[in-house]
Amino acid sequence: MLKVNKNNDPSGVTPAKAGVQTFHRKGFVWKIQAAILIFSFSFPNTSSAADPSSAEIWSELLQRTPFPFRMPLPPPNSTPIDGTYTKFETKETDPVPCRRCPDYAPEGGIWKLNFDKGVFRIFHTVTGWKDIGSYVVSGDQLTLANDPVCHEMFGVYKWKLEKGILMITAVEDKCAIGLRAMNLTKLPWLSCRPPNIEAAVTDHWPKPPGCD
Repeated sequence: MLKVNKNNDPSGVTPAKAGVQTFHRKGFVWKIQAAILIFSFSFPNTSSAADPSSAEIWSELLQRTPFPFRMPLPPPNSTPIDGTYTKFETKETDPVPCRRCPDYAPEGGIWKLNFDKGVFRIFHTVTGWKDIGSYVVSGDQLTLANDPVCHEMFGVYKWKLEKGILMITAVEDKCAIGLRAMNLTKLPWLSCRPPNIEAAVTDHWPKPPGCD
């Protein structure tokens, strides 16, 4: 099980023990690449007529790979948490227009969360806000990293998937002044995976909102 020490690094798994060398941030090219990636995820698309649909944004996000800001990306192996999940945030008021809205603010509407072989992706279908990063699963512990919103930080959580419901509980995560933890843990996430083979073949099952 991974833990976070005072330096916000997973303790007990040192680079020597893990067989992975620390990723050294050297060179002008690396800094430019990192800056471009951070900028691209920091500002949601706010234009109007030519905006792509939420389905197009989601499809494009699924093709992207996170940048190894803090640690190398994990091997692309399947994990027990893999899948797409959704939740519906209830909020009486519409999102307040802003040029630089707080990242991970749990605005109302449908949110989509995808875990896929060491890469996590999250998307708010109403505002078009999106983000990406890497993750590692060790038992019931989930560690997030390489998030352009807080690229120097790790987030540590507990997770449980039962009967198509994913529950995430924060252990320690200060990303986005705590908004990432609030967003991920505020509500249960509903799996978009059919409950059985018959449901998968016929597509006749009560899909959660946002499952395409």
